[in-house]
Amino acid sequence: MTAVYKAILNLVIAFFFVISLEGIARKITARIQRRIGPPWYQNFIDIFKALSKHPFSNGWIFDFGVLMALGGAIATAAIIPMGSTFWTPFPNTDNFFVIMYLFAVGSLGMAMGMVGSGSPWSAIGVSRALTQMLGYELPYLVVMSSVMYMYKTSSIHLLIEKQATNGWNLYVMPIGAIVAFISLIGMLGKKPFDIAVAPAEIASGPMAELSGKYMGLLQIMHAFSIFVEVGLFVDLFLGGGSLGWFLVKFIVVWVLATLISSVLPRFRIEQMLKFYWGVPLGLAFLNALFVLLGWTF
Repeated sequence: MTAVYKAILNLVIAFFFVISLEGIARKITARIQRRIGPPWYQNFIDIFKALSKHPFSNGWIFDFGVLMALGGAIATAAIIPMGSTFWTPFPNTDNFFVIMYLFAVGSLGMAMGMVGSGSPWSAIGVSRALTQMLGYELPYLVVMSSVMYMYKTSSIHLLIEKQATNGWNLYVMPIGAIVAFISLIGMLGKKPFDIAVAPAEIASGPMAELSGKYMGLLQIMHAFSIFVEVGLFVDLFLGGGSLGWFLVKFIVVWVLATLISSVLPRFRIEQMLKFYWGVPLGLAFLNALFVLLGWTF
């Protein structure tokens, strides 16, 4: 199977798998809140319905921002290894720094486009989202630096192979895995870290001005982003595995994040920063110290 076919397969699996999981998450949340909830396939209906409608444009910056956000998410999802070297589309470019760079393109495109809409709600949402990135990325990058230092590589598929012989990083460095999971909840924008969207306060934040095809495209972009974020956690801390095991671990991580999100209230923006720069950052540095001293399990 050529690299291009693997990349296309990545995107197909990411779209159908993650959109289905998002529908299941809505069902889980509804059951916890003693509601029936929508059917699991409701997100597919919403996306295809949105794609069938003509969007309202707020200018070329707004239009370009939407395409830039989607393009960045697609490029990142296309190179994420799905659990093993065989399911790595581009083994020479699955570097952690390359993935973070491409992923940032999508985030910046989203920010540029939504601010370009001129809506104050979008501007507030983008401001909150960028501030939240400052919060969760610092402890996450400290943990990832520890992982790369320990194995002397930043290649995702090589880090997966290392875990096949040394054990999952969940067991080798449990403190780092916990910090990475807490950061993952912030990346996913789940409660208590859904400050950017906050539908009860700022009308869904950055997406306030989206309509028609643009809303559908940004929903697809969100699905690819989830695939990248959760997929990286599975690869780097749960050992990846075969395609089947990768998807099973993906489901477990996603359901756990959904359950946590369903029972927690929302943090304010300053509470979120104080939290991430408090205990998680301290634990991330403690994990780094243990790695430097060779005190791993």
